[in-house]
Amino acid sequence: MNLIETKIQNLLTEFHQQLTSATTLEALEHVRVQFLGRNGQISEFVKDIKNFSPEDKKLWGGKFNQLKQESEQAFQDRLIILQQAHLQQLELAQKSFDVTSYVPNQARGSLHPCTLIVQKVENVFISMGYQIADGPELETDFYNFEALNIAPNHPARDMQDTFWVNLPGQLMRTQTSNVQIHTLQNQEPPVAILAPGRVYRSEATDASHDFVFKQFEGLLVGKDISMANLLATMQACLQAIFEKERLNIRVRPGFFPFVEPGVEIDMQCPFCEQGCSVCKRSCWIELCGAGLVHPNVLKAVGVDSQIYSGFAFGFGLTRLVMLYYGISDIRLLHSSKISFLEQF
Repeated sequence: MNLIETKIQNLLTEFHQQLTSATTLEALEHVRVQFLGRNGQISEFVKDIKNFSPEDKKLWGGKFNQLKQESEQAFQDRLIILQQAHLQQLELAQKSFDVTSYVPNQARGSLHPCTLIVQKVENVFISMGYQIADGPELETDFYNFEALNIAPNHPARDMQDTFWVNLPGQLMRTQTSNVQIHTLQNQEPPVAILAPGRVYRSEATDASHDFVFKQFEGLLVGKDISMANLLATMQACLQAIFEKERLNIRVRPGFFPFVEPGVEIDMQCPFCEQGCSVCKRSCWIELCGAGLVHPNVLKAVGVDSQIYSGFAFGFGLTRLVMLYYGISDIRLLHSSKISFLEQF
């Protein structure tokens, strides 16, 4: 049985040597598998006691248990030491990390110019108390035309070349005005929303036209809303968007079926004082259509026009992006050209 005693001492000596040599958690795990794993040297040695006679089991059982417990405790002690050392290394690395250091060949991205302007416009109107609203792009005739006071035989339908789909009464929305109908159906006045989104027109593509472009529409419905509220809102939002405190607007009569009276709003050119290529030497830029919400629109969504009134306005968001950044060709906005996008 002296051979067993010698084997125990040899195993412990080799095990402690391997523990001491392990300086990383990965190396320590290798030692655990080698000695304490299911088929490890110590585990296999302890299993042999089942083959001993009853007398030898009584004689060596305690020492075998002591071997197992001592080796497992030694492993846990070494594990704690290495874990603490690892944490100290991580803390030291974080303390000495230089966030200003240059990383070579680092790919950089940027937001699309349309996204930048959407965020800017949304921030302006959120600061005025408006909520951002959204609606479906695949729409029904009711929400895109009928509820907006555009009857089936209305000539205004011919002004918008519509994409009709192979579903009864379904179309790709031609304007974001459909969002105001959905909102007014689900929310009691007062209502103040801004609805940015894509719209679709069956148009030929050139430098200034596209069959998919972005709009944003604003709607305010409440008590005693007047044209003065609309004009003040328009001037305030344009001054904030273009960061010009003395940016004026000009109002002309205009026809839109869903507002009465309707107006077209021009903006004083933010890039010049005496005329430039952007404003075609006129010092004014045509910008949006607006007006007071037509009573028929309020009636279509169950709002009493004797109690409530409101105004609505619609901007070509893509046009606003082109104006703001001086982009001459609308097709650049969806060209995915890196040289173009890097400018923003």
